[in-house]
Amino acid sequence: MNNLVEQIDGLLPQTQCGQCDYDGCLPYAEAIADGEAINRCPPGGIKTLKALAELLKKDATPFLEGMLKQEKLPATAYIRETECIGCTKCIQACPVDAILGAAKQLHTVLTQECTGCGLCVAPCPVDCIDIISLTTPAYQPKKTRQRFYARKERLANIKMQAIQQQKNEEIINQRTYIEAAIARSKTKKLNVKVTI
Repeated sequence: MNNLVEQIDGLLPQTQCGQCDYDGCLPYAEAIADGEAINRCPPGGIKTLKALAELLKKDATPFLEGMLKQEKLPATAYIRETECIGCTKCIQACPVDAILGAAKQLHTVLTQECTGCGLCVAPCPVDCIDIISLTTPAYQPKKTRQRFYARKERLANIKMQAIQQQKNEEIINQRTYIEAAIARSKTKKLNVKVTI
């Protein structure tokens, strides 16, 4: 990661929410370093906009009014546990692994880890998740960044294991097919010798 991208990423709120239309804060930081607009981070709001403008020696004034309209207050998710059906869709949607639970069990949000991104709300089939405004963020951006990348790495490893398992099953199926073909061939040869 080059120094400018690292500095930009350090200014972003690390909510990993995708509201900037990028898959996390680092891809958006890279895009900003390549010339993308600095006003695409509602969770960062005016504070982040001004910090980015100062770092990049740009004028934030044209973006201030628009950012005021779209700026999001710090928030956290809250699951009404008595209504939760344990479907795990919120867990799968959370970019920072801030939701605990298992299939057919109640889920709960780790408030100190939740970025309030709201990505867990839409997939919930029983609409039991609320986004609650806070006065200050409950999460720590550096820790959240680590959790985001640890989750991505874990999911990539699971995907690789599934691919490897599928390849292994294909190899076993091919061997079984070949062994069966060889056995049929041997049986045919034996039958031919017997009839002669």
